[in-house]
Amino acid sequence: MTPVLALSGPVADFSQTPLWLSAVKALLVFVYLMLQVVVVIWFERRFVGFMQQRPGPNRFGPGGILQTLADGFKLAWKEVVRPKNSDPVLYMLAPMIAMGAAFVSFSVIPLGGMVNMFGYQTPLQVTDSPVAVIIVLAAAGVGAYGFVLAGWSSGSTYPLLGGLRSTAQVISYEIAMGLSLVAVFLFAGSMSTSTIVEAQRGLWFIVPAFFSFLVYIVCMVGETNRIPFDLAEGEGEIVGGYHTEYSGMWFGMFFVGEYVNMFTVSALASTLFLGGWHAPLPFLPDGGYWGLLWLTGKMWIFMWFFVWLRGTLPRTRYDQFMAFGWKFLIPVTLVWVLAVAFMHAARLGFFAVLGLSPIIATVIIVVVVAALALGAAMKWDSAQQAKRRPLEVPAEVDPYAGGYPVPPMPGQRLTEGARDTRVLTGTAERADVAQADPSESDTTGSGAEGTDAITDQEGNRG
Repeated sequence: MTPVLALSGPVADFSQTPLWLSAVKALLVFVYLMLQVVVVIWFERRFVGFMQQRPGPNRFGPGGILQTLADGFKLAWKEVVRPKNSDPVLYMLAPMIAMGAAFVSFSVIPLGGMVNMFGYQTPLQVTDSPVAVIIVLAAAGVGAYGFVLAGWSSGSTYPLLGGLRSTAQVISYEIAMGLSLVAVFLFAGSMSTSTIVEAQRGLWFIVPAFFSFLVYIVCMVGETNRIPFDLAEGEGEIVGGYHTEYSGMWFGMFFVGEYVNMFTVSALASTLFLGGWHAPLPFLPDGGYWGLLWLTGKMWIFMWFFVWLRGTLPRTRYDQFMAFGWKFLIPVTLVWVLAVAFMHAARLGFFAVLGLSPIIATVIIVVVVAALALGAAMKWDSAQQAKRRPLEVPAEVDPYAGGYPVPPMPGQRLTEGARDTRVLTGTAERADVAQADPSESDTTGSGAEGTDAITDQEGNRG
């Protein structure tokens, strides 16, 4: 009988976890994330300052470590100014949605193994589900409502543009992100985060699903609106994006939600590709509260990557960013998912009926996928090169060809017919002026002299 893939349920056992203990773990996760946000904001400002040869925050606290607390205190006491044309309910609801969705996503991330907490054996995880990863993607989609509602409810043009940009960006890159995770589901046989972590005890999924990992890295930067993909907050184009009209703690909610979302996607990447809370080396202690240390270290590798990108790369153009997602990432990821499905089928023995061994079938699939990916990359590169070709500028132009005068570009000259037209037109205009007011004809010349002067001027311009 040929084996088939069956998606299994979660490994984590919550049978001995009472409801109040789950509430306590949720509170601890909230405190854990807020402390991380405080540290990473300080780290980002110091690290980018180091890259740009400036000090960064260095006054409040040792090394400026308390500067983030001072900024939070300032936001809490700052006056909240709401635009007159805004929708009061949706205006206040939008930052709550954006911030709350980021915290909900972290509830299914396993922070460690089984631990003893208040006399109960419970997983170091708030909750789990057979479709836990889908919950994370769904929460990210709900967070997009906060962005678009913030832009629409502000009653202003630039926030609306930023909200629409952010929504289109999140939707576009969620598709590629979801497709990149299909390979992980196939390798683990489950969409439960605890099951996926346990499936990586021998080999992390970054090795067999390396392409999925690369696609996820790109998508997680686009999902979090971070440089070089912070098009929703393009200061040079739309002032500040969807939160332009927000101030005080309402702006602070968007600010905190962005950083919590960065930790969420980093924790998901660590869970799906880097073994989760398991130790990076076999001789290191594993399990229990040690998992919290290993997972935090892996998350901070991605946080350093976020900060490094911000201090290195410029902002991309919006049309290039969207075209890259729809025209390149999604088609290539679809091909990769099909290749992983065939490789999984070869591993399960589906190609035995064709007389192919699993190794030969896998090699054939990898070669075909590599050829398709190379062809897609070459086609993409040729299309980009075609866009960069300089336009051919004609040496002679007729400014009246379109029905209205167009001045020549640098290096161009007017055609002979165009010069004659300009001469005759100038002569007729001056004749009309002379008939209306004879005194005006003396200023520009009359008859053949005026015509010669105009001809000389046109010749000099040519």
